[in-house]
Amino acid sequence: MSTLLKDRYNPAFYDQFCHALASVLRGFDATSFQALIFDEQWEARELKDRMKHTSTILHHFLPQPFEKAAGAILDIVQALEAGGITENALEYMFFPDYIERFGLEHYAVSVRTMEELTPFTSCEFAVRPFIKKYEGKMLEQMLGWSEHANHHVRRLASEGSRPRLPWAMALPELKKDPSPVLPILENLKADSSEYVRRSVANSLNDISKDNPDIALSVFRDWIGRTLETDRLVKHGCRTLLKQGLPEVMELFGYSSSRDVELKNVQIHTPIVSIGGQLEFSFQLLNQGQHPALIRLEYGLYYLRANSAHSRKVFKISERAYPPGSATLIKRKQSFRPITTRWYYPGPHELSLIVNGVEVVKKIFKLRG
Repeated sequence: MSTLLKDRYNPAFYDQFCHALASVLRGFDATSFQALIFDEQWEARELKDRMKHTSTILHHFLPQPFEKAAGAILDIVQALEAGGITENALEYMFFPDYIERFGLEHYAVSVRTMEELTPFTSCEFAVRPFIKKYEGKMLEQMLGWSEHANHHVRRLASEGSRPRLPWAMALPELKKDPSPVLPILENLKADSSEYVRRSVANSLNDISKDNPDIALSVFRDWIGRTLETDRLVKHGCRTLLKQGLPEVMELFGYSSSRDVELKNVQIHTPIVSIGGQLEFSFQLLNQGQHPALIRLEYGLYYLRANSAHSRKVFKISERAYPPGSATLIKRKQSFRPITTRWYYPGPHELSLIVNGVEVVKKIFKLRG
């Protein structure tokens, strides 16, 4: 059985979907529907293309105008749920796509439909064109959603308004000025659902990339209230922590590193082949008389095609080291090719980072 996400769209899936369509759409022709779905370009389509293709074909079969189509979609969802399809059904994201593509000029109907649909399949991507077109009105709606009884709808308020939501339409105005998003996040910071709170943290992490002072002000206000909110703040601070900002280190009580020393730093594989792994070790000494709370990381300066280097930071540990202790630390880093990173042979650098401060840098070579 294929493990590719795009292959969730398969004949068995469409057989089940057609059964639900036939229960709602009078005179529905399943044979014609599937013939249009499995066209000559089907095999070449990836996941997102298959999803959009499905919403295009669905448009030919749903009643019009859009208000009737939206009502039919909700009826189809009810039929699917009656057949045992669970909430958050990834394969059915062509429903939100349909609203995004065909409902943008029908604000009231689309908003009502997204609210009812999102517990079944998330509308976090579909809502963004509505924010762009109806910013003030849509963000006011999302502020209302932040107090909704259903946690999926509350999460739609925070996730859909993220300034930098991955794989989604950009919202440059919110990247520039995230202040309209903050009341939504304020309402959700102590939400009963961890699923919602993590979305709030992700939104604040987005904000921190463009407006670190605004994010830091929120973090300072929220920290120390509850254990759950502290965890939210920590997750939302992850970009600022990797940047090693002193104000962020202070926020979490990381100790001064003046009594901490790294000794015997060794790269055991000074030449690494692509597909192999970097191996290194070092000792962390706490020479002080008190425990030292240390966030320990390492940075890899990857060589790029233009001969410049780009750093990526990896976390080792975050804990208190006893006074007078010497701790041996060993790590390995894979250079196995992956789709999100291309490796270039030549000199790379390893750095060791204590509470946001780089204290050691060493060179190693990558061989093709």
